Amino acid sequence: MEVHTVLGRGFLESVYHEALCIELEKRNIPYERNKVLYVYYKDIQLKKTFEADVVAYGHIIVELKAFEGSLDAHHGQLINYLSATKHVMGLLVNFGMPSLQYKRFIVSKNMRHL
Repeated sequence: MEVHTVLGRGFLESVYHEALCIELEKRNIPYERNKVLYVYYKDIQLKKTFEADVVAYGHIIVELKAFEGSLDAHHGQLINYLSATKHVMGLLVNFGMPSLQYKRFIVSKNMRHL
């Protein structure tokens, strides 16, 4: 929230990404930026990987957006990332609106087969 309060909206996602990492460091929150995550298919690790914008505390995928509109269209993206990487918690954040939008996701083991 601090990043959105200071910068407002209108910047590229990369600006918010850098500012968020500065804020995480200031608050001593452990994180990895542009972390490469492995994708799994039926418990088999694929060669294909993807980069998470931020992984906080070693297990929370944080996906950043900077667009005008609803987060609803991006829910599936984060849920797929969580399911395919065996992470269970995620945060989708949109800096592109007048008020910061965010949504927390938790994927249960039962959802992994979907």
